[in-house]
Amino acid sequence: MLGNSVDGGNCELIAVPAVNVIPIPGGLDFNQAASVPLVFLTAWHMLVGRAGIRPGQTVLVLGAGSGVGIAAIQIAKMFHARVITTAGNEKKLEKGRALGADYGIDHYKQKISQEVRKITNKEGADIVVEHVGAATWDESMKSLKPGGTIVTCGATTGPNAAFDLRFLFSRQLSFLGSYMGTMGELHEVLGHVFAGRLKPVVDRTFPLQETRAAHEYMDNSQMFGKIILNP
Repeated sequence: MLGNSVDGGNCELIAVPAVNVIPIPGGLDFNQAASVPLVFLTAWHMLVGRAGIRPGQTVLVLGAGSGVGIAAIQIAKMFHARVITTAGNEKKLEKGRALGADYGIDHYKQKISQEVRKITNKEGADIVVEHVGAATWDESMKSLKPGGTIVTCGATTGPNAAFDLRFLFSRQLSFLGSYMGTMGELHEVLGHVFAGRLKPVVDRTFPLQETRAAHEYMDNSQMFGKIILNP
């Protein structure tokens, strides 16, 4: 069963209301199922519920190897968008392209906004999927076309992002916050996952007793996809 608990935590057993439990179809194993609900719901709500993605738009997805990034690349492609993604090395960019990204930017070696301008013939992106925070906010803004939208669900590098208000209003940009999603959206995106149109990516599994090792592995930022703890 897919269990969705707002409290989180690492444990062997947890009690949740029956309404929060969704049967797993035969084509999905427990590790894959565990990697789905949070990130696919979050990315769906960001792109569909908040940003109103439309076919033909250009979407910049930060962090190809993150859970939200992996989901957002696939969702954007499902809507026939042109997808640009970022990562810290070529191996991750290759995996991002394998998921459907049309272009990749190495954010350690290249300036994101400059590369987006080159790719789009100076036009910019319609939507930026932002979850990094302070380290990328300025580049995310500069990557947008006039009238473009940043939709953000996180601040992993810090919550304080300063920007020039004149840039915001003169280019008529939209900044949208997004937090998880609705139960209806969860069922909607799970329908696509269960049908095979969207695919979860598991990087590595750990037994529950190796929780510390799992967190240390995650802190090294070398993973591409979700890290799963098994009871």
